[in-house]
Amino acid sequence: MKYLVVSDIHGSLFYTKKLVEIIKQEKPNKIILLGDLYYHGPRNGLFSGYDPMEVSKILNSYKDELIVCRGNCDAEVDEMISEFTFSDHHQFEIGNKVFYFTHGHHQNIDNIPEGIDVLVYGHFHTGFIKENKGVICVNSGSISLPKNNTAHSYLVIDEELISLKDIEGNIIEEVKY
Repeated sequence: MKYLVVSDIHGSLFYTKKLVEIIKQEKPNKIILLGDLYYHGPRNGLFSGYDPMEVSKILNSYKDELIVCRGNCDAEVDEMISEFTFSDHHQFEIGNKVFYFTHGHHQNIDNIPEGIDVLVYGHFHTGFIKENKGVICVNSGSISLPKNNTAHSYLVIDEELISLKDIEGNIIEEVKY
């Protein structure tokens, strides 16, 4: 299985169209969205290309491939325009390791759930791969609004490798697990 992991789209039609290009390039079996899909958030200015309804139409076209976590900016109204369900987290095995996927505003490198091998989250808009307390902690960064001089980024996870990539597909960091 190959998973494409994206976080913090924040209603950007431009970067949602980039996501479609990435999906065509990476050909994942499943797409994991780590939340903050539509709303731009109170700390982010309203940017050019902000179009949550068009973003929802594109994401809905992938509804059968999506696994979606609820972010701190996602609300009930977001679920009303989505043809897929939001969950607080998803936990399952990949390559005999227990992965825990969440937005990151509750569980993150400073608050790791028990009994997992890999924690994958977004929220902070800063992509990285680090280890803490024997757990691989992976932040996908933000596809649309990266912070701290990091790249617009996403993750690819397969049965043995986690790759953090920029939106051009260049590897930023990767780890075998």
